[in-house]
Amino acid sequence: MTSAAIRDPARDHLLTPQNSAFIVIDYQPIQVSSIRSMDQKELVFNIVHTAKAAVTYKLPIVHSTVNVATGRNKPPIQPLMDVLAAYPTYDRTSINSWEDVEFKKAVEATGRKKLIMTALWTEACLTFPALDALNEGYEVYAVADAVGGTSVAAHEAALRRMEQTGVKLISKTQLYCELQRDWNRTETVPGFMDVFESWDGFNPEKSFKG
Repeated sequence: MTSAAIRDPARDHLLTPQNSAFIVIDYQPIQVSSIRSMDQKELVFNIVHTAKAAVTYKLPIVHSTVNVATGRNKPPIQPLMDVLAAYPTYDRTSINSWEDVEFKKAVEATGRKKLIMTALWTEACLTFPALDALNEGYEVYAVADAVGGTSVAAHEAALRRMEQTGVKLISKTQLYCELQRDWNRTETVPGFMDVFESWDGFNPEKSFKG
């Protein structure tokens, strides 16, 4: 029962808290309510717990919204804001967040080359910045069960397009396991176990309110 010495966390080929950043884009009421690729409540549960992973493992977090300042859209859903309230949001008008100057500077400022990306919708606000980031030398990991599209076909086609280009698909539980890696890292074990929170302890009903 002897664990190997911890590999260099900054250079590890797997995701670590020291080599990755979390990107979360457009989990706003209108986007959530338009999801048809999975159950909307499950989607909210999954993105909230993915965000909790980022906080638990102290990843740099870049949170972007679209059209809040213009008044055309509402702020992010409350369950996500309950987790990310301490982090700034980068509002924009571009569909592709990579084409927003402040957002891209925030990503660059993390100093991380492994980007864990989540966004609504899969076919647009996730695919476009993911492909642009790949083109600029980043590694992109899309959390497939924490993102959604306007139809099953749209979501799955977008995942295939990204994967064919080099995006790595992961799940929220895989993300937790990859960041935790060893139960001897006891500081983050309580946060890890939160991924298995019961539906009975989670109330997504406020998710779709502005």
